[in-house]
Parts: sequence; structure tokens; C-alpha cells
Amino acid sequence: MIKGLVVTLRYFFKRKITIQYPDEKYVPPDGYRGLHRLNKYSDGRIRCVACEMCSAACPADCIEIVPGHAPWEGGKERYPVKFEIDLLTCIFCGFCEMACPEEAIELTEIYDFSDYSRDDLLIDRDGLLEVYELTKNKNYYSRAKKSERSETQ
Repeated sequence: MIKGLVVTLRYFFKRKITIQYPDEKYVPPDGYRGLHRLNKYSDGRIRCVACEMCSAACPADCIEIVPGHAPWEGGKERYPVKFEIDLLTCIFCGFCEMACPEEAIELTEIYDFSDYSRDDLLIDRDGLLEVYELTKNKNYYSRAKKSERSETQ
């Protein structure tokens, strides 16, 4: 009986694992594969050249790209007129990120994306660029956590 009590006391003083979501945000580890984003150059142009290598590498076949001519002069000639990712069929394997020669598509650390309808989980080019604006600094949750700490001090 004493052995059982010792085990209980040992677990009682261990670090807690449970977090109070949504008051506290879980910070995922490095290398976590969450919501996709479409990267841009510093001048605002999309990095994607619509080569469709990410679409070919995707085992779930959830990426649809329609290439077209770039709306700007000089630089890359091709441009994704339509770029959609179906988040319901995506398995978040990261093959699209590895296949991209321009480093245009990237998986972020955002894990809390839910919606009320299935149609809203079909993310288009503008939605992917919106995710880019949210995660420019690459640590969406860590940045929020650091700002919360600075406000309390």
C-alpha cells in the first residue's frame, strides 16, 4: 500500500501536461506540419511559377493549379491563376513543400483551423496568401505567447 502511495505522490509533483485551451495556446514543436501558406518575394510577387510539381507529389491529390501568364513584366513568366488546396483530403505529409523548386508552398504551425461548412475548407490562392501575412515571422503561436508574457511583466 505504501508503494502505491509513493507512485501517486511522485506523479502529483510532476509537470502538468494539460493546458486550458483556448486561454492558453499550445506551441507546436519545430517541424510541425499545419496549415499551408503561399510564400511571396519581398516585392510582393508570389513565388509560385505554377510548375505543378507540388500537385504531382501530393499522394492525396488535393492540390489543383491552373497556370497562366504572369501579370507583371520581367521575371517569372508563369503564374498560378487558380491555386486550391482541399484541406479535407490533405494528409499534411509535406511532400508538396519538399517538391517545390521555388519554396513557394510551406506548411505553417497553425493547427486550429476549423469551419462550419465543408466548402470553407477548400482554401484558394488568396486564402493561402492571407496565411502568409499571418505567419511572416514563422512562429504564429510562439509570437503570441511572447507578446502575452511582455504584457504581463
